[in-house]
Amino acid sequence: MTKRYWWVIITYIIMQISVPIIVVAFSITNIQTNVYMTVASFALALVITLLLMKPDMELADTRDHSKAGQIIIWSIIGVFMAFFAQSIAVTIELNLFKTVPGSENTQGIMEIARLVPLFVIIPAIIAPILEEIIFRKIIFGSLYKRMNFFIAAILSAFIFGIIHQEPEHILIYASMGLVFAFLYVKTKSILTPIIVHAAMNSITVLVQFNTDPEDIKKMQEQFENLQLIINGG
Repeated sequence: MTKRYWWVIITYIIMQISVPIIVVAFSITNIQTNVYMTVASFALALVITLLLMKPDMELADTRDHSKAGQIIIWSIIGVFMAFFAQSIAVTIELNLFKTVPGSENTQGIMEIARLVPLFVIIPAIIAPILEEIIFRKIIFGSLYKRMNFFIAAILSAFIFGIIHQEPEHILIYASMGLVFAFLYVKTKSILTPIIVHAAMNSITVLVQFNTDPEDIKKMQEQFENLQLIINGG
């Protein structure tokens, strides 16, 4: 792994811990202030990451990656693949591990977004770019040079899931990570998983943003009941 890759990872870590440290150190309790600092932190991390990755972006122009049309096609296919993989993971979690559907991470994001809509820019745009560069381009890419696709994809997807701090939903995050890794290898362009990741997040945010939280809770309960009926519960 090159030195600039390590600097990208360090930038990502600093981005994650900087705002909480500042909030605690200065006893900041205003939610809007916290949100604006978080957005600024993510935006700055994105700029630094893109500057550090500039040599890779310049090199990508000379590589045999898919053309724009193929990237668009695989991005569309990838969205369906990712949602399908996610649905399978949810079903397995519910029936095998009895995990309750619904993500606290997503719910937390939506609560903040309803208070400060600007926050949506993080899950919809900034986070997908940063996460795909780090987890697919850097981590998966480095592992893929030393081992086969499946093992490299599993390891990077597992790390991707752990970072989201929801161990009970590790299978869901890992399933999406596998799809993103496949799209990266298939098109030889990190742009493809970035588009798919951003599209998934944007769709999820838009749907939940325009749905009453009580209705979401009812849908989750209906999904649980449906699965119990299907499995004879």
